[in-house]
Amino acid sequence: MYTYPEDIKTVYFFGTCLVDMSFPDAGMAGIRLLQRAGVEVVFPAAQSCCGQPAYNSGFFDEARTVALRQVEAFSAHDWPIVVPSGSCAGMMRFHYPELFAEAPDYFEVRRFSERVFELGDFLCNALHQTYEDKGAPIKVTWHSSCHAMREMGAVAAAKTLIGQLANVELVDLPYEYECCGFGGTFSIKQPELSGAMVSDKVANIRSTGAARVLSGDCGCLMNINGAMEKQSVPVQGQHLASFLWERING
Repeated sequence: MYTYPEDIKTVYFFGTCLVDMSFPDAGMAGIRLLQRAGVEVVFPAAQSCCGQPAYNSGFFDEARTVALRQVEAFSAHDWPIVVPSGSCAGMMRFHYPELFAEAPDYFEVRRFSERVFELGDFLCNALHQTYEDKGAPIKVTWHSSCHAMREMGAVAAAKTLIGQLANVELVDLPYEYECCGFGGTFSIKQPELSGAMVSDKVANIRSTGAARVLSGDCGCLMNINGAMEKQSVPVQGQHLASFLWERING
């Protein structure tokens, strides 16, 4: 789907808001997995939000302001920008060029966007990582986030990485490709509809008998984990990076 860089020595890491505030272990695991591949990871301190909340709410001028700050923060070198979120990666890779289609900054923004990759996809298809499982046997299932699947095309890569783990049984999630109901501001604007969607998702997760549900997007995990906790469902939602790092370290 993408042209991946060759002879990768250094990458930028875009942390995302939810990794920063709610899932720091996913960010640290992602960085460690990249470092394990022999890659230097640079985390620009000036980075902030990708701008998707403003964009999805129709505040395009505000979204452009935020987007330009990210472009500037990652402008010193043309290194790949690795993102532990299909949602944020999709925003920066596909929607930034749309936002700036009529702006004088368009070509600079497009060059930035072409350097954006989702973490699992990058580990699998750019760095060609292989993993030895050191964990106990476990059954897991996988939730495909909307943006990772429909924009970034990163789901197959994630399942390939999980499939390398000898003691992990990956069971299919019924209606895997249906939205969990989070959708960022959607869950705030349409709470009843969002709640019904995540309840369906939790019921499907329970039906698999899995001990964990994995995903590459922290927004989905926050929503699903919250619903499972409320319903006293004994399943843990975990980011792909955290799970991989845990398994290869026993």
